Amino acid sequence: MSAESPGEKRGGFRAFFAGALRPKKSRQVLRKASTPNLREGLPNKDDVPEVPSLTPWEAHRLKYREANLGKDTQLGETRDHTAMLHSIGVGELDSSDPNVPLYEVDNRPPGEPVVASLTADLWAKVTEYLNPAERASLAFSSRTLYTRLGREPWIAINLPENHNYKADFLVSQDKLLPHHLLCFPCGKYHRRTQEGYEKLQPADVVNPLFECPNARNNTRPAPRHRITHGRVLYFTFYQLVMRAHRFGPHYGLSPDALCRRWRRDGWSHQTRYHIHHGRLLMRVVSTCFADPGLSVSQQRLLLYSRDDYWPYFSVCAHWRDGELMNICKCALGHIPVPRTTAGLQGLEHRAKDMYHGQTHNPNALATLCGKCRPMRRCPECPSEYLVEIKLTEDRTGSNRNLFRHAIVVTRWTDLGDGRSPRLSKEWAAITGSEVAERYDSFARIGKRSISGIFESAITDDTLPGQRILSMNPKGKKQGEEGDDWY
Repeated sequence: MSAESPGEKRGGFRAFFAGALRPKKSRQVLRKASTPNLREGLPNKDDVPEVPSLTPWEAHRLKYREANLGKDTQLGETRDHTAMLHSIGVGELDSSDPNVPLYEVDNRPPGEPVVASLTADLWAKVTEYLNPAERASLAFSSRTLYTRLGREPWIAINLPENHNYKADFLVSQDKLLPHHLLCFPCGKYHRRTQEGYEKLQPADVVNPLFECPNARNNTRPAPRHRITHGRVLYFTFYQLVMRAHRFGPHYGLSPDALCRRWRRDGWSHQTRYHIHHGRLLMRVVSTCFADPGLSVSQQRLLLYSRDDYWPYFSVCAHWRDGELMNICKCALGHIPVPRTTAGLQGLEHRAKDMYHGQTHNPNALATLCGKCRPMRRCPECPSEYLVEIKLTEDRTGSNRNLFRHAIVVTRWTDLGDGRSPRLSKEWAAITGSEVAERYDSFARIGKRSISGIFESAITDDTLPGQRILSMNPKGKKQGEEGDDWY
């Protein structure tokens, strides 16, 4: 038998371990088994439970869906999209739901027969309780009321003493006249001469938006609001912005069209506008470099204009009543004054700094006190002020890396809905109109400030955590007769 034969048995130590480590054959040999009888060992037929048609989870889901079929379950159980859209369009609206639209389907019968059933004398008695603008609106509402009231409402509203009521009535026709603009001094609609290209200009630039016979009549000035020295916001531009917001872009301008930056008399100004809940908000940031250690007369020259003795920055009509100007002067007093470095006094200062391990920095950040740090709100109009001292780069000189202290006065104000100078209570309060009703800003605005609403909508930055105090805590109203403002 050869060595390569499989039947040959090798001897030796290596063959012993090879045979010991070789896997052995399994002793379990597969055999053919008989088929088991599965019926044996089962319980009786009556004891077997019935198999449920649905799983418990599916049964619970169907039961919950049937119970909440008519409710808004937030489960995405949309039965029929067409039926759902029709129910939204023509279904009955729940008046208690705050998300439902303000309009409803009017299924009432026409009221002309009821209006015609009353005599003209009775309608005349009713109009005695209405002002001229309301009478004209009532006569303009339907042909039946026009025949009952006659021409008396139109004759009364054209009287000179009812000029303001005539403007109140004409405001309601803005939607019908996109190419015209209501002129309040004339009480008429004029054709827009710069339609779509209106641009806000400085106060000393003649910029008519329509041809008006009273454009140069000083006895009937156009309504305006002073933004800063040499800049005003005419009500016509304010009217254009709010008309575009309510009716469409071809009715006026966007709020960004009024934003400006300019420099004048050493002050730099920046304006920005935002519409919130149908009212126009304005922010004016005014900045001016200030030297340390200014005297009282130098502070006045820095803050007041020599032309009209109004502040260079933006203020409301009640700026003389209160602590606004005293706060600005207090903030100017917190600018750090550089030390004297010559002589024995300078040597003494340097020795103290070396002993305490300190260095005096004349460009250090200014810290305001508890009087000038908080924000102030005018109690008679929706205006808020914040006075700050900041380190700002001076780019006016040759040295571009020079940083100086600057006073920054920021004003936020709510201009109102822009209907008319008289109907908009916020505009009338800010401009100090004589026909304006008493405006309590703390009661109307509430806890949330105008600055918080504006900054949260415009930028991601947050205002310093300052409390808001009254600009006139003592309630004194001396105006120009008082001397505290100067």
